[in-house]
Amino acid sequence: MSGRWLARQLGTSPAPEHPDLGGEEAGLPRRPEGRETLPCPVIAAYGPGGRQPAAASLPPRTAPRGRGWPRTPPPPSQSSWRSSPGEHIDYCGYAVLPMAIEQDILIAVEPVKPQVVQLANTNPLYSDFSTSVNNIHINKTKPVWHNYFLCGLKGIQEHFGLNSSTGMNCLLDGTIPPSSGLSSSSALVCCAGLVALTANGKTLSKVELAEICTKTERYVGTEGGGMDQSISFLAEEGTAKLIEFSPLRATDVRLPSGAAFVIANSCVEMNKAATSHYNIRVMECRLATKLLSKSKGLEWKKMLKLQDVQAKLGVSLKEMLTIVEEVFHPEPYSVEEICTCLGISLEELRTQILSQNTQDVTSFKLYQRAKHVYSEAGRVLEFKKICSEAPASALQLLGELMNQSHISCRDMYECSCPELDQLVDICLQFGAIGSRLTGAGWGGCTVSMVPSDKLSTFLTNVKEAYYKSNDQRLALEKNSLFATKPGGGALVFLEA
Repeated sequence: MSGRWLARQLGTSPAPEHPDLGGEEAGLPRRPEGRETLPCPVIAAYGPGGRQPAAASLPPRTAPRGRGWPRTPPPPSQSSWRSSPGEHIDYCGYAVLPMAIEQDILIAVEPVKPQVVQLANTNPLYSDFSTSVNNIHINKTKPVWHNYFLCGLKGIQEHFGLNSSTGMNCLLDGTIPPSSGLSSSSALVCCAGLVALTANGKTLSKVELAEICTKTERYVGTEGGGMDQSISFLAEEGTAKLIEFSPLRATDVRLPSGAAFVIANSCVEMNKAATSHYNIRVMECRLATKLLSKSKGLEWKKMLKLQDVQAKLGVSLKEMLTIVEEVFHPEPYSVEEICTCLGISLEELRTQILSQNTQDVTSFKLYQRAKHVYSEAGRVLEFKKICSEAPASALQLLGELMNQSHISCRDMYECSCPELDQLVDICLQFGAIGSRLTGAGWGGCTVSMVPSDKLSTFLTNVKEAYYKSNDQRLALEKNSLFATKPGGGALVFLEA
């Protein structure tokens, strides 16, 4: 049937039309009686350059509740992760160095005339949902799965001022473990944004799409910085990317040969939108920005990010670390002390600076958070420099930066957890050159750099030491431990 198409989460160059996405046997949401489909107005979106869908290499997707997938599915797409340091610094204005993995989110779509979006998921744990496309409501206090789709849709509507959007029947499928630090939520927002853009016959650059999806994901209450959304659209197969902000731009970073990157899931879930951990860190960095600015005679009310302070002062990251030592004490700052330092009332602090879900927090650690951000930003730049210069000791140098990053995340940013620390120790014990948490933390995954000739033994030993010791982990091990390499970004396949 005309109008059916499928989007995957990530991409770069125009993708070919998909030759086989139609028919009721494809398992797309059934069109309600009397609802007429619309032709999809966009022929191709983003995808790996010239790569044809490799259907023969893919196992059939499981489709609970009788919902299947196209007979010839597209190749898997990717979610994001960081091989280099760079945790919790994108929302502080600093460059990050992510790449993409093979886990994906796919959305099969049927545009329809009635202005309703109907969402179904192949995973029975996620309930069906429908709403008017012209009455999008996102509840920040309830991080249900469909809210992330609505974020992407709402972002496109607002950008183009759409008062009358195209209706859609959508079926979602994904292989990204939820709450694992591999950006499953951002992947869904980005895929939904791409779906809404295509269904409504609009076009945007990848940079524009990334910026829209970064902004609109905040509707669920997460004060993210844009790394996940940027790599979702800007990723290219075979290379990592240095992502810089204001303005958003990406530079290829070729990783040295001789090592593989291994993702290992701690099997501890942490939903950023369901807890305040993440947003507290964002607010601690914002408060550190304000106090540093005030101490240096800057217009602190206008300063939002730690990178802003460095830029205004015109000093190096090393000098910023010295300033942090001079200005802050290591003990937590009470809200009363912060108000005294800034010369504002508690009401002003809560309503003008803090986010909604951090207004009841009574103390903040500013010294530790600022020290992590400035040192982590330096490690990102050093990682890129080593990759560019490729000295003989490159792998050892990069591994040490990864180890330093994890120690800083654990001790200064306090975003690790016992299981992540245990997993990092196990990976280092069995031959990883470097290992660290990846993603927001408090659970989720580690990434390790492993010599290529030791990869097989490494995977066997880590499986034995971490996963086989726990029945719950062992049940999840198949999709929790794997080697990966840089992949491409978001794309759309169209039914011929």
